[in-house]
Formats: sequence, C-alpha cells, structure tokens
Amino acid sequence: MKNIIYLDYNATTPIDPRVAEVMMPLLGPVYGNPSSSHAPGREARQVVELARSEVAGLLGCSPDEVVFTGGGTESNNHAIRGVVRASGKRPAHVITSAVEHPAVTEVCDRLEASSGCTVTVLPVDGSGMVDPSDLEQAIRLETVLVTVMHANNEVGTIQPIAELASIAHKQGILFHTDAAQSVGKVGARVDELGVDLLSVAGHKLYAPKGVGALYIRKGTLLRNLMVGAGHEAGRRPGTENLIGIAGLGAACRMAAAELDHRAEHCRELRDRLWEALHSRIPGIVLNGHPDQRLPNTLSVAFPGADARDLLARLPELAASPGSACHSGETEPSAVLAAMGVDRELALGTVRFSTGRETTGDDIQRAAELVASALATTL
Repeated sequence: MKNIIYLDYNATTPIDPRVAEVMMPLLGPVYGNPSSSHAPGREARQVVELARSEVAGLLGCSPDEVVFTGGGTESNNHAIRGVVRASGKRPAHVITSAVEHPAVTEVCDRLEASSGCTVTVLPVDGSGMVDPSDLEQAIRLETVLVTVMHANNEVGTIQPIAELASIAHKQGILFHTDAAQSVGKVGARVDELGVDLLSVAGHKLYAPKGVGALYIRKGTLLRNLMVGAGHEAGRRPGTENLIGIAGLGAACRMAAAELDHRAEHCRELRDRLWEALHSRIPGIVLNGHPDQRLPNTLSVAFPGADARDLLARLPELAASPGSACHSGETEPSAVLAAMGVDRELALGTVRFSTGRETTGDDIQRAAELVASALATTL
C-alpha cells in the first residue's frame, strides 16, 4: 500500500490519525451505554453530545438538530422516506435530479413503485447543473419534497442549492440535500444553503465508515425510518455507535478549522494533475463544471480508451472509472449519460480525487503512469 498513489478520496478517505486518537479510549476505558444513568453511561453521553456539537459547528446549526445515523445512505433514506410518510398526501410528489447518488435515486424509485408516490427527475446541462427554472415548472400542488445533491460525487459539480431551496420554500415545500461529498470540502452551512434536511457521511471527511448524520431543521415533520427505543431524542432507535460518533465529531471539528487550507491544497494539486495530463495526452476532455465544482475532483475523458482496462493496467494507481459493469456489459455511468456525454467518452472517463495526503510527487507520477499506459494502447 505504501506504493499506491491514492487519488480516490471521493470514494472514501482514510481516518485522520487525530480522529483515531479521539476514538481509541472508546475501545477501552469509555464503554458505557449513553442511555444509562450511571457514571459510565453519563461519560458516554458526554462523548455523544460533544460530537453532536462538533457536527453542528461545521453545519452551522443547533446541536439538537443533528441526528446520528449509520451513514449517508441511511440519512438519505430517513430524510426522503420520512418526509413522504409524514406528509399525509396521497399520492405525494417528490422532485429530484438526474445526477443523484443511488442512495437517493433508489429510494425515489422504490417509493414510486411501492407507495404510489410520483417522482419528477430534473434534467441537467452538459456540466451536470440543474436549471432552477426547471424546478419552478416541476412543482405541483402535491409536491412535498425536493431532493438535490449539493455536489456530485463523479464530476464534482456544485448545485445552486440556496436558489433551489428558496424556490421550494416559496411553495411551502421541504428541501433536502445529500451533502456527503461536499461536507468537509467546501462550505455546507445550512443557514447559507437554506435547506431543511442535509445528509452527512463520515467516511468522506476522514471519519470512520458506518457513521453519518442527518440535519433536521427544527419544526420539520418527519416520520422515523425505524422503530424501537427512543434514542437520539426519539428520532433514530438503536444504541449509539459511540466510537464512530466520536470520530465523526472530531473530523467535523477539524474540517471546520482547516476547510480553506484543505480546499486550496486539493485544488492546487487537482489543477496540476489536469495540466500535466492535458499537456501529455491530446484530445482529453474535462467533465463537469469548469468552476462550480469540488476543489478536489477531476473527471477526465480519454478518447478511444477503456477506463476500466486502463486502471486495471495501473495497479499502483487508485482512481475510479466513469462506467460500471452490468451483466457482463460495460455501461456509462448514469451521471455522465444524464449530462449528454458521448458514450465513447464516458467509457473512457476516469475520476481522480485528491485529498489531505496527496502530494506533488503523487500527481507527477500519476500523470506519467497514465500517459505511458495510454501511449501503448491508443
């Protein structure tokens, strides 16, 4: 692993050593159940509430508006299903976008198939951006929720969430955003975005896997995703994942303090990679918005190449192809297809994503490896 050039931070991040240091005592001396009233329980409860305040600090909300979950997927499910079930409208109508993560699209598909809910999917332009006027036209009397991701995980495009949320609110409609990719990379304060619900995934910002959070604005009517005891102020049953929650809190505290520095570091290296690839490989194409995108994300199409084959021949490089294998057939990603990217370009797309540990040497080596591999096949 020491020789691996890791450029797949949008897939997951390593646990920050400082985060791990916060988590370690919870493997031993701090072991109580946060719901217990005795001393070990109270000590554990203090850990949970400190982490809640740290998450709230990054999101710019009140701690009692933060509910800990098992990850971004659970948060999305809770938000979307919870609003639809609590709305009382039959059929309820949900609006989403064509470039959402499966943790949103699959939920919407399932609701449409099983509960009579209707779903409108907003198109995107060639950069992956939603047009606010399309949202205005899509709203109906029965619309109960708009769910549009803050930043796309594949191409990095950042949506105009504040404008979209304002349009929804003028019609009395709730707004949810999947911010799994943006939290910790760019500002994602709920007061600035104007959202009612926001999903966080711990493993995208140097916290452990299997923990996340859902911001629920005070007064938002939401049906619980699961039933059981009254944990998380009655919002999410199940004994809290103490070690994961502590890690998420610490990661959020560090992200809040280092946000600008991290963004600049990642942006500089991302742009250096683009320049290195662009100078070496004729005809390469940038996917996503040229400016309004995550500072760490670079989605590049190599004409005539097969991205999966290319990466398979570069075992020392960790990045993601812009295609998926279904029943033995390689298909372009739904995101690139929605953007209207040519099939050949989509199949030749690789997503590189930089992070805290990325170095200039990583970027130089990656560019050289990719250019060399392409030179032998194109």
